[in-house]
Amino acid sequence: MSEIPAKATGSEDPSGGARADAAGDVARTVPGEDAGDATGEGTGGTAADLVGDAAGEVPGDAMWQSSPPGSIYDYIKVASFSIGADGLVDQWSLRAEQIFGISAERAVGMDPIEAFVTADRREFGQRKMAEILDGREWTGLVPFRAPASEEAGESVDDVTDGLAEVYVMPTVTEDGERAAVCIVVDVRTLRSIETDLAASQAIFGQSPFGFLLIDTDLRVRRANQRFASIFGGSVDDHRGKGVHDYLPRAEAERVTAILRRVLETGDSITDMHVTGYAPGSEERRHWSVNLYRVHGGSGRPIGIAWLGTDITARRAAAREAAAARRNLALLNEAGARIGNSLDLETTARELLDVVVPGFCDLATVDLYQGLLAGDETPPGLADGSAELRRVAFASAVSDAPFVGGPAPVAVGAVHHYPFNSPCADALRTARPQHIPAEEGGLIQSTLAVPMVAHDTVVGLAQFSRTKGSEPFGERDRALAVELAARAAVCIDNARLYRREHERALILQRSLLPPGDPEASGLDIACRYLPGNAATEVGGDWFDVIELPGHRTALVVGDVMGRGLRAAVAMGELRTAVRTLALLDLEPAEVLSALDEIARGLGTPGGVQQATRTARQPRDADLSEVYLATCVYAVYDSVTRRCTFANAGHLPPVLVEPGETALMLDVPPGMPLGVGGEPFEEVEVELPEGALLALYTDGLVESRDHPLDEGLQAFVGALTDPSSPLEDVCDHVLNTLDTHHGEDDIALLMARVQGLPADSVGDWTLPREPRSVGRAREYARTQLVAWDLEPLVDTTELLVSELVTNALRYGEGEIRLRLLLDRTLVCEVWDAGLVQPRRRRARDTDEGGRGLQLVGLLSAGWGSRRTPRGKTVWFELPLPDGETGLADPAEALLSLF
Repeated sequence: MSEIPAKATGSEDPSGGARADAAGDVARTVPGEDAGDATGEGTGGTAADLVGDAAGEVPGDAMWQSSPPGSIYDYIKVASFSIGADGLVDQWSLRAEQIFGISAERAVGMDPIEAFVTADRREFGQRKMAEILDGREWTGLVPFRAPASEEAGESVDDVTDGLAEVYVMPTVTEDGERAAVCIVVDVRTLRSIETDLAASQAIFGQSPFGFLLIDTDLRVRRANQRFASIFGGSVDDHRGKGVHDYLPRAEAERVTAILRRVLETGDSITDMHVTGYAPGSEERRHWSVNLYRVHGGSGRPIGIAWLGTDITARRAAAREAAAARRNLALLNEAGARIGNSLDLETTARELLDVVVPGFCDLATVDLYQGLLAGDETPPGLADGSAELRRVAFASAVSDAPFVGGPAPVAVGAVHHYPFNSPCADALRTARPQHIPAEEGGLIQSTLAVPMVAHDTVVGLAQFSRTKGSEPFGERDRALAVELAARAAVCIDNARLYRREHERALILQRSLLPPGDPEASGLDIACRYLPGNAATEVGGDWFDVIELPGHRTALVVGDVMGRGLRAAVAMGELRTAVRTLALLDLEPAEVLSALDEIARGLGTPGGVQQATRTARQPRDADLSEVYLATCVYAVYDSVTRRCTFANAGHLPPVLVEPGETALMLDVPPGMPLGVGGEPFEEVEVELPEGALLALYTDGLVESRDHPLDEGLQAFVGALTDPSSPLEDVCDHVLNTLDTHHGEDDIALLMARVQGLPADSVGDWTLPREPRSVGRAREYARTQLVAWDLEPLVDTTELLVSELVTNALRYGEGEIRLRLLLDRTLVCEVWDAGLVQPRRRRARDTDEGGRGLQLVGLLSAGWGSRRTPRGKTVWFELPLPDGETGLADPAEALLSLF
């Protein structure tokens, strides 16, 4: 048994030793065999050596100071106190104050049995204390109660329960009396350390992640089994290794720099990606590593914890998911950008704008030349050797061509692929083909993808990736097919639209007046501008119709809607207008009849069915309703008066000499096809040299220019009516916004040139038989004055016939009028309302052949109603030396 002086000069207490006023040495023990929570009995083993710490003082709550590599006392709370020969506390260390919560001033002189042991165990404690003072060592677990501190303001009932492992060593004082030194360890701290060690071992040994403990020299001090299973060998084989033993040089240097930074700064690293190779495998692996600095009990850094998990599969899945998201985004972008235009070349360029550089580095689009030319089935489609036109090319490599392959094809050039080439095979089979790369070329991988729309191959798209890019895979192949198919559908739709647009445009142009129309007493100029290829053909039209009596009908209209249906409806209305004009109806009557016809266009039964069903309630199909606007004007070159009727159209514009342009106040009726409303007429006298303009809304209205602004600009552009009409039309189109292409534009301009007075012969004849002879004399005299002697005989005969009919079947006085312009027109007026009707006379009939004779000798004849009766007329061509006149005698003989 060791003996330790009770008044030792060096104390285990960091505060500098025991209190100087200790009264004696008292040993505190609790018998282990009677205490249910004691784990050991007193033993007679040798005493442990007590190792003192530094002599310097530290604050009471400070840890013991230690030097590297550290001490177990950094973690275990060890205290000491001594008991004098009187059984009272003689010395009380600072550690004892921390464990028991009693200051040295209170503890010195206390009976440890009375102070710390419960009342039911004090007798046993006193017995053990006596044994210790008799020189017997003892160790065991002792439950204790820390009494209340009056200095801290605690009540008597405030106690602290604890458990301490106590080692008591007997000593002898300077006077030869027996005393004891007690070494106390807080069991709660020991159990906490045990728990921490068990948890640390469980985490380190049972972790499914690779776990390393790296020391301050960046060497592995400990590795778990999971790490060893990946990099081979046993756990002990990895001790002392560095990161250069596991990772490639560049990656190892990067990781080493990060480890040093963690060790220096204490900043943890989360989800650091490390790339390397497992031993015996060439597969590139990826790990996610978490790093944090590890500290000892004194707070000193002792190394770095490395926690890593293999994320190779996760990275592959992430790449797959990213590729899928990228492909979906590319498809979404393709859906948004491809097909916004109905132009074939533009649609092809939109495809390349999507795929370059997001999907490939170079791309081209070839379309069948036959499809571009409008052929339904291009020749050679079955074997893929038909001619194609390169319509688009895009490159992300400085616009580089396909270096290393066949000679590049310029955009717009026509070419074809050899029969055995992969491109021709793709066109034949309608399946994508992979084109192998040429040695030493720029291209690494190329896909030739046929563009299939509605089971029809319309062209070929090629996608290429340069060296350094990832080669095309199966997922890329499927994406390329989908992109090409979407573009092919849009291209085919554009082709079909172009075909319909061209057909509608041909139909519409065929229904417009050919060349420059001519009219009596008018100088005519016209313009028609169809919409661009992106918009369907509209239903705009204009017409110039010659009427009897050197009168002219001017018509401008617009069928609402677009496309082939609108063009067909326009053609039907234009034909109806010409038919109604030949009946010589008034403008308002013409529009009323057109309104009925327009309503019948959308009804299977025609006009009559539309009229019957108009009174019945029904659900109208708006797709079958045809609406149109129209302005109809009739100009008389003799009187220079013009009668207007308007069906919802824009007003005509009149420019008089020396005056500013103005819009005529023509009441706008309802559009054609609405029905139920009458149309009004307005008669205007046009001065000589005046300019009249009829137009459609495409000239004065667009998305960027409202109607009012366009009308003002149009009126302002008509500043010089004396200029040639062709120049006036060009000036108007250049001044206004006519290049928007949103709608068709129709412009009809006419300059008034009235029939001169010396070109008109007008006489009134009384209602008597001798007026027939007088009419012949008037006609002969006038024709001689006009140097038209070749027409005298024929004119006299026909005038005689018409005046005779007026006397026999007409009413009121008779009026004879001769008009000379491009032809000779003779008119006979009377107040009768009965229209002459031509009939075929039988061989036995004495009469009924007068109108037949008129029809044989004249270029044309007819009759029309007037406000005060009717007018019967005939027309004769002027002699030009080439056209022979009909012989009246032969005409008379042909009647029999």
